[in-house]
Amino acid sequence: MFNALVVNKDDEGKTSAAVTEMSLDQLPAGDVTVAVEYSTVNYKDGLCIGPGGGLVRNYPHIPGIDFAGTVEASDDPRYKAGDKVVLTGWRVGEAHWGGYSQKARVKADWLVPLPAGLDTRQAMAVGTAGFTAMLSVMALEVHGIKSGPVLVTGAAGGVGSVATAILAHLGHEVAGVTGRPETADYLKSLGASQIVAREELNETVKRPLEGETWGGCVDAVGGEMLARVLGQMQYGASVAAVGLAGGAGLPATVIPFLLRGVNLLGIDSVMQPYDNRLRAWERIAKDLPMDKLEAMVRPATLSDLPGLGADILKGQVQGRVVVDVNA
Repeated sequence: MFNALVVNKDDEGKTSAAVTEMSLDQLPAGDVTVAVEYSTVNYKDGLCIGPGGGLVRNYPHIPGIDFAGTVEASDDPRYKAGDKVVLTGWRVGEAHWGGYSQKARVKADWLVPLPAGLDTRQAMAVGTAGFTAMLSVMALEVHGIKSGPVLVTGAAGGVGSVATAILAHLGHEVAGVTGRPETADYLKSLGASQIVAREELNETVKRPLEGETWGGCVDAVGGEMLARVLGQMQYGASVAAVGLAGGAGLPATVIPFLLRGVNLLGIDSVMQPYDNRLRAWERIAKDLPMDKLEAMVRPATLSDLPGLGADILKGQVQGRVVVDVNA
């Protein structure tokens, strides 16, 4: 028997989440059974713990879109008992039972080996958010990061925190956008050299182009802020779009693309091919300072998750939550 956070939905459509004792035979079919050690909390997790957000179709459900742990049993030759593994994406925690459980059974194709230089706790301090941040930095590098500050929107969140630390470590000047003035010291500790108040970028302007300010951007907000930022990018600079906390609409024009050659790069972490996953995790182990990573961490347990799920939907979670599922 083992514990898991199980979400149920009643006849009126209301969801509730509670730590529940489970048995191995209740787990779904899969190639590999993993003793989960750590998971984390992302925006999608908040949806799946709470209202569902259209992501969860079947109940009861175990959320947790990522986890790290040790293989207990495997029907796939790529993994054997004792191997340390990481899972992010593949709609685990949404369409499939996820990492808020002391045991998980998944397809072998969804796993990657734990990269050298990281333990399972550090891997989940990175998690989907940090993995997405690294994919964003890699995409910006492919297209060329220009001189001058690189903007990170939603900088105090999970993706933004890791992106800030990685970019600063790589020698870039980082400008962090936040709507919470109290996070300024935290962002500076990660390497941000400039703090930009959200209000400065949150208003749509009629001018399609403004001064060429940013040499690159990791945008976790979308909406009006992304539209505004596009008009402030330097010639040939790129924006890696990773989130929509500010809305899915984009009230922009094509002028920045046509007159300044700005690139808008969509970043998906869910269905990334295996080789790209390995490259990103290797870069994380190399280019994310572990002391900066540790400064982002907030520890949690399975019983904390209902409250944390509600908090992250309100934008009230700073940095990276690391869930010790066995605590």
